[in-house]
Amino acid sequence: MASETNANGETGKLVVGTFLTLDGVMQAPRGPDEDRDGGFDHGGWSVNYWDEKMGEVMDGQFAETDALLLGRKTYEIFAAHWPNVDAEDDPAAEKLNSMPKYVASRTLDGVEWSNSSLLTGDVRRLLLISRRIKVIRF
Repeated sequence: MASETNANGETGKLVVGTFLTLDGVMQAPRGPDEDRDGGFDHGGWSVNYWDEKMGEVMDGQFAETDALLLGRKTYEIFAAHWPNVDAEDDPAAEKLNSMPKYVASRTLDGVEWSNSSLLTGDVRRLLLISRRIKVIRF
């Protein structure tokens, strides 16, 4: 496959960011009822470990992010939360609410969160040929 470049002449880069416990849990880090799939009852596990340093790391990651690539579930969680957060209370809110968001889903009919686009068809191909994406994090 040929490598494509964005409008700045740079090759696109997909960076995956996730919260993961040492025992491999990658589910529901923020809220107790965020994701109960499969009987998961430990939602909100990361809240007790969130500190000033973690906030700095997350702010730094968002500052370097040009767009988000989200699956349906993460999109629904983010879209229900971030539009309701005041940017003065949380600097990440302004960035997340204003940046382009690309949502990969086979079940959503549309997306309403500002600057969101629903990816349909061959999502892998769309990502390979996109000239607008410099860095994507989720």
